Amino acid sequence: MTSYKELGLVNTKEMFEKAIKGGYAIPAYNFNNMEQMQAIIQACVETKSPVILQVSSGARKYANQTLLRYMAQGAVEYAKELGCEKPQIVLHLDHGDSFELCKSCIDMGFSSVMIDGSGLPYDENVALTKKVCDYAHSQENYVTVEGELGVLAGVEDEVSHEESHYTKPEEVKDFVSKTGVDSLAISIGTSHGRCKFKPEQCTRNADGVLVPPPLAFDVLEQIEKELPGFPIVLHGSSSVPVEYVKEIEQYGGKLADSVGIPEDQLRKAAKSAVCKINIDSDGRLAMTAAIRKVFATNPSEFDPRKYLGPARDELKKLYMHKNIEVLGSANHLD
Repeated sequence: MTSYKELGLVNTKEMFEKAIKGGYAIPAYNFNNMEQMQAIIQACVETKSPVILQVSSGARKYANQTLLRYMAQGAVEYAKELGCEKPQIVLHLDHGDSFELCKSCIDMGFSSVMIDGSGLPYDENVALTKKVCDYAHSQENYVTVEGELGVLAGVEDEVSHEESHYTKPEEVKDFVSKTGVDSLAISIGTSHGRCKFKPEQCTRNADGVLVPPPLAFDVLEQIEKELPGFPIVLHGSSSVPVEYVKEIEQYGGKLADSVGIPEDQLRKAAKSAVCKINIDSDGRLAMTAAIRKVFATNPSEFDPRKYLGPARDELKKLYMHKNIEVLGSANHLD
């Protein structure tokens, strides 16, 4: 069994407390490989931002759980090498769907886990979430746990739901008190994937770009009244930048009806009790656009460094923008 402190990681407890007081959100970026990890750490060191490195169940299968753990440890040392004396890096399981998976991650050195029982009946969600919390909190070094109420539509790795269901504000206080979770993921209109809304749910602007409906801030406000000062999480919060979609399509891709969450709405959410915002699809789009451009403009290129390097650079640029302009997490390292 490995403690996350041996790897130089931190949990989310103090990180979230500071974010709520400071009116910003911690970036939670998913990673599967070295280039993604490098881009995340470079962006967060240069913007002086704390960060959550997220690993999905699919990422563990793709990259191997042991390699990912040591990559996270390497991320801490890499941040120091780049000039950050005291990195604040969390290694977090995204959308854990069983006690066994969460336990495995905790035992492997993760400092935070999410147990997603949102698709279960309420009482079963409570029981499963409590079981994970009891184990995580019993560790010598307290591991933080994120639970979820409400259902997000869309597809991301192995998480898939046809329809979304807003979180019921009347349930949140009971859920938190019975489970002991450290943070709560809610549903207020965000969605997984690059098509967060159906075209018929949106309007179109003068350029023909889909404009999504606004997030349900009234639901968020009710939840905050029920749980004053409690850490709230938003999943499915990529903005699906039009420029990346256009570049991908320019170089042969097909991404019809792509639409994300407007960045101004995410900034508004980050100023509330929402202290963790998950972004994955935007990173995929940034890297894919850069790689497609290399292949299209230099078809003889076959050195992975020559297309993964530009993809890493574009990802870093995107994440620096998110930290500074969207989440407000820049310049919040101690």
